[in-house]
Amino acid sequence: MTDSIKPLRKAVFPVAGLGTRLLPATKTMPKEMLTVIDRPLIQYAVDEAREAGIEQLIFVTGRGKSSLVDYFDTSFELETTMREKGKSLQPLESSRVPFGELITVRQQQPLGLGHAVWCARHVVGDEPFAVLLPDDLMAGTPGALKQMVDAYNRVGGNIVCAEEVAAEKTGSYGIVTPGATDGNLTEVRGLVEKPKPEVAPSRLGVIGRYILQPDVMHVLDDQEPGAGGEIQLTDAMAKLIGRQPFHAVKVDAVRHDCGDRAGYVRATIALALQREDLAPLVREAIGRA
Repeated sequence: MTDSIKPLRKAVFPVAGLGTRLLPATKTMPKEMLTVIDRPLIQYAVDEAREAGIEQLIFVTGRGKSSLVDYFDTSFELETTMREKGKSLQPLESSRVPFGELITVRQQQPLGLGHAVWCARHVVGDEPFAVLLPDDLMAGTPGALKQMVDAYNRVGGNIVCAEEVAAEKTGSYGIVTPGATDGNLTEVRGLVEKPKPEVAPSRLGVIGRYILQPDVMHVLDDQEPGAGGEIQLTDAMAKLIGRQPFHAVKVDAVRHDCGDRAGYVRATIALALQREDLAPLVREAIGRA
């Protein structure tokens, strides 16, 4: 890392969304608490952030999301009962946070991803920060954010995680106007939020991982609505292009969109097949289906 590149210590988790694509399961349960095998989605995202060297977890929450914070708290009754029965507390280890690692702020209205990120501005301060969307479960070793941090330490600036999307799907993504490429890095010359296929500048779609400079918060101060009438993070990032280094990185990881029923099922099967204790049972069940 060069002296001019500030280390990445903070990560923002926008977790105030309503999860309407997974109703009725998310009527009373945060979508980020839905489990894939034996861990909730938020745990996968937090584990990925910690592996990448993140020291401070910033949850942007809303009404009905208190279980997300409780999950990372100490459960005295549970732990006491487990100790009395001689059970190991090791399965709970990853769900614990040291004092001060987790900070929460509120987004009182669902005004868009850009607005959710902006709600964390006072905690982020003047430091670069990551954004992780727990809906996007990224399965890879090392994790997607660790791969992005490695790229950030080389080139600095702003980095988005991206993948090639089907032409008919460009209207569901922020799409990159690409410049020069260098291995898995592509220079970002423009960003367009949810363009129709006939006007999309490429098929390189931004997915749920970002490394951003704090300057994006000043852009978001203007609270300008974009696509869908929401305050779009893509629009704010686009204004940094040309002022700061900006790259898209393709990571060696498989993305599972767990905010979608089909993606959630695929993620459960794919991750189960990677586990020695579950793979034989899953293959047997699939073979009988």
